[in-house]
Amino acid sequence: MKIKSAELETVCGVTSTLPENPLPEIAFAGKSNVGKSSLINGLLNRKALARTSSAPGKTQTINFYKINEKFYFVDLPGYGYAQVSKEQRAKWGKMIERYLSRSKELRRVFLLIDIRHKPGENDKQMYDWIVANGWEPIIIATKLDKIKRSQLLKCVSEIRKTLGAGEDTVIIPFSSQTKQGRDEIWNLIEELLPE
Repeated sequence: MKIKSAELETVCGVTSTLPENPLPEIAFAGKSNVGKSSLINGLLNRKALARTSSAPGKTQTINFYKINEKFYFVDLPGYGYAQVSKEQRAKWGKMIERYLSRSKELRRVFLLIDIRHKPGENDKQMYDWIVANGWEPIIIATKLDKIKRSQLLKCVSEIRKTLGAGEDTVIIPFSSQTKQGRDEIWNLIEELLPE
């Protein structure tokens, strides 16, 4: 996919009304600090369109990025950040829930999991919740460059097992450093978009 334009169009906070976009939406969910912003920037060949942060829990809004005037990337708030109050985390959870259940143009949800660690309770809850809402998430196993190549199959298998994902669930290892996995992700996204 050739990226001709990419801009942050809408930012929704906890109390905002969600936009009714007429174009297809691809959503990205994941724990704080799993590399969502790095993935979005990597897919779009931009250095800092999605703001990356060394402090987890930075994305506290739902951010809609309009790509090529044809579709949206939707960056959902990172979950599971310990230094945020329970009340705030519950609000983010409701905000994500509201978006996933109400978006009329949502085509797919990508769930990001750090390949170095066994998925945590929050990851499992998010996976189950996405599935319960009728979506089959595509798993992106981030930070691929941080493990040895010999560990890859074991790590992917652990993600599948811990989440309770079926054999047909797509898991794509991805590195924002080397861009490995980028083409596979784009191939899947392109299949979801109208010609």
